[in-house]
Amino acid sequence: MTSYDDGFATRAIHAGQAPDPSTGSIVPPIHQTSTFIQDGVGTLRNGYEYGRSGNPTRTSLEVQVAALELGTHASAFSSGLAAEDALLRAVLVPGDRVVLGDDAYGGTHRLMSRLHVPLGVVLDTVDLTSSAAIDAAFAAPVKLLWLETPTNPLMKIVDIEALASRGRAAGALVVVDNTFASPALQQPLTLGAHVVVHSATKYLGGHSDIIGGVVVTSDDEIAEQVAFLQFAAGAVLAPFESWLLTRGIKTLAVRMRQHSANAAAIAEQLVAHPSIERVYYPGLQDHPGHEVAARQMRGFGGMVSVAVRGGRAEALRLAEGTRLFSLAESLGGVESLIGHPDSMTHASVRGTPLAVPENVVRFSVGIEELDDLQADLAEALGRI
Repeated sequence: MTSYDDGFATRAIHAGQAPDPSTGSIVPPIHQTSTFIQDGVGTLRNGYEYGRSGNPTRTSLEVQVAALELGTHASAFSSGLAAEDALLRAVLVPGDRVVLGDDAYGGTHRLMSRLHVPLGVVLDTVDLTSSAAIDAAFAAPVKLLWLETPTNPLMKIVDIEALASRGRAAGALVVVDNTFASPALQQPLTLGAHVVVHSATKYLGGHSDIIGGVVVTSDDEIAEQVAFLQFAAGAVLAPFESWLLTRGIKTLAVRMRQHSANAAAIAEQLVAHPSIERVYYPGLQDHPGHEVAARQMRGFGGMVSVAVRGGRAEALRLAEGTRLFSLAESLGGVESLIGHPDSMTHASVRGTPLAVPENVVRFSVGIEELDDLQADLAEALGRI
């Protein structure tokens, strides 16, 4: 059995992953079943009765992710947005006010603005890197403070510890979307956040082969409410996807080191290119959030965004002009991806405070050979 005193890579490999006691299989089996035999009416074996209420493979995953975030509870869902929706429904009632960063994932904003605001939730988007904007946001009651750091796609860095302290003092629930950093680089619960959410589709899975989401907390009441919604609404992660996710997580530590190393070199390459107006990467010394990122992260991650000179047309030419960087949505897989947020991942926030500039291109830097990635970018940039 692993301990929370063990190192991160050890927990990633061993937490929740005890060998199968009946066969000795080093890899726990996939419990691909919809129901479980009862020894008598209401007498359950190890607490399992029906696949929606619980499954041993999903439990193994939930124990594993909770251990990585140094939390005590985790609930796994069929997507990142399903996880976010369950959390929002668990903690908000009509009239509650949510403060969301102004560079959040477009799907998160769409979920809040199109589904929860019509039910009576109040949503304000705020630049959470601005002290004045934060002061103004807390001039009125805040029920939920939702942070992303690094943000998607402009790579803003939010001071988790400072904002968690501010939120707690105001009686707000502090949630951090830790998808971009992953727990390998950042653990928001240790910095004062109440809850962490993940699109497990991304770095946790790491192989672009599953869709999933996770909510992690050490708050017993929140955990109970989220778990109830997981059961009652039923957006659970299936056994096979749970197993794939546990397998992906076992290499998270080594993958994130390579993602970060490759991305840092790519960022430096792009800074020096005349076709690039600006590079958004917190590992760069001149990034406005560099010092905060260095303090609260163990690496700067694999995501890089750029503003391309020449506007939208040139940005699209770059996005469509690479060979190894595949044009696709999503991020965090071992293979490199490129995208145009305004047209793709963030099209839903056009015309809102979260709209992404049309000349921005986002890279999810994979773990291929760095020389190959740099040559691919150099060739594509040479054509714009």
